[in-house]
Amino acid sequence: MAVLPIFRLRRAAAFVFMLTVGPAMAADPVVVSSKIDTEGAVLGQMVLQSLEEAGIPVENRLQLGATNIVRNAIKAGEIDLYPEYTGNAAFFHDQADRDFWRDPDQAYEQAASLDKKAHNIIWLKPAEANNTWAMSVRGDLARDNGLQTLEDLANYINDGGAFKFAASAEFVESASALPAFQEAYGFNLESDQLLILSGGNTAATLRAAALNDNDVNGAMTYGTDGGLNALDLKVMEDTLGVQPVYQPAPIVRAEVLETYPKIREVLEPIFESLDLETLQRLNGQVAVNGAPADKVARDYLDSLNRD
Repeated sequence: MAVLPIFRLRRAAAFVFMLTVGPAMAADPVVVSSKIDTEGAVLGQMVLQSLEEAGIPVENRLQLGATNIVRNAIKAGEIDLYPEYTGNAAFFHDQADRDFWRDPDQAYEQAASLDKKAHNIIWLKPAEANNTWAMSVRGDLARDNGLQTLEDLANYINDGGAFKFAASAEFVESASALPAFQEAYGFNLESDQLLILSGGNTAATLRAAALNDNDVNGAMTYGTDGGLNALDLKVMEDTLGVQPVYQPAPIVRAEVLETYPKIREVLEPIFESLDLETLQRLNGQVAVNGAPADKVARDYLDSLNRD
């Protein structure tokens, strides 16, 4: 058997090494995650499917858990990207007492700046929708009285309009919730105008208003609750910015965005298209109609492509 010269042996060994490690050196897939709730499932599927469609390799870790779980996971590098809410950055960075969290642009800028400095995490463009604590009313009440904003609702209440509001004890008692709304907009709900329900589940308050239970025609909700459209309830716009802003936005580890810069151009127009009514409708298809989140996301992405 012929003996190869030493330099040829080295070249052959190097070639074998390249074949062995080459695939492992390829860019890792983007680990896409989301929170465990309905909106997390819908937004997560939009991210996952749109990146995959754009040719970016992905790994599915959707509906991983509550906020603290996904937050710790992205900080530890266990996941690469998930949808977060601008207002949550106030708590992540111990700045919940600052007024700028009530302004959409300032809240986004602060969230992006704080997370970039502290954890090298990048916030991409947020949705217009604001999933914050809200006061909602029955659709028929809104239509019959032209109620669009909390100023409209305050005028209706102060003029003696019949109103009874379902809420959790936390919402009624927390200085940042109902008391803050009442002070800012100049109205007051007496004890007989309140139906206080145990727990903080908006499904119960939504149901009470929709069924006109005990004459309830208003409810504590979140801005993008899936049951709002299905139950014909309308969010009163918080024009004075009483509540912090919670706009959903994709957040991604900076090194992953550097590897796959196309992530930004793929995701930003999708989130830009998500206004309040759109996200309410999409959440409702899952939460109320029982449609799978992946199908709801697919249909919505297809509709954007058609447009």
